[in-house]
Amino acid sequence: MKYSILFICMFFATQLSIAQSLKPISYNDGSQKLNGFVTSNTGKNLPGVLVLPAWKGIDSEAKNTALELEKAGYIAFIADIYGEGNIPTDNSSAGKIAGKFKTDYKLYQQRISSALDQLKKQGANPDKIAVIGFCFGGTGALETARGNLPVVGIVSIHGGLSKDSARQNNPITTKVLVENGAEDGGVTPEVLTALTKELNLGKTDWQMITYANSKHTFTNPESPDYNETMAKRAWKHTLMFLNEILK
Repeated sequence: MKYSILFICMFFATQLSIAQSLKPISYNDGSQKLNGFVTSNTGKNLPGVLVLPAWKGIDSEAKNTALELEKAGYIAFIADIYGEGNIPTDNSSAGKIAGKFKTDYKLYQQRISSALDQLKKQGANPDKIAVIGFCFGGTGALETARGNLPVVGIVSIHGGLSKDSARQNNPITTKVLVENGAEDGGVTPEVLTALTKELNLGKTDWQMITYANSKHTFTNPESPDYNETMAKRAWKHTLMFLNEILK
């Protein structure tokens, strides 16, 4: 009897592990090969969430986020922005390639658009799609909104919030949630003022939450900036926002 119970427990643990796995997906943007990941619940016409990773490419935070989104009832797809052969190995190379996409924001928007197409191909409801991003990916989430890509809402989590002052402010019609660490040195009062002006221009449905005692990468458990309490709050706020706009 004892061994039967142990076997049953091991069986269900194995099934859970299989269910909570990510499948690699290769796709292309022009001639550039890209390698993303999708959750195991594809083809079910569920709401979809595109995950945009931080500046070093697809990492543990992006993967764990996708798995948590699957538990919450979403098909999640992790975008590959840089492409095969272009994955940075250190902070210096990450800063260089991320800077390229921040400058060439139309290329960034195109890579996001390609990933959105893949999310739809995996069975996500095309009318119920959102984008969330961390750090460099948080910048991408805002670029999704600025490019008027076909999504219901975006979440920028400790993202870079500024854009070139030479760029024109255009109305943003998608819903926007910005989650920002109060001690993020890259987000100055001037940056916050400019973003607020940009979002107010077209009467955007937006909100911004600032988390106390939180530096830049406060949601990443592998970062020295990790703030467990605030990270948990931010995730609850993210899920509440997604539930409102997608379900």
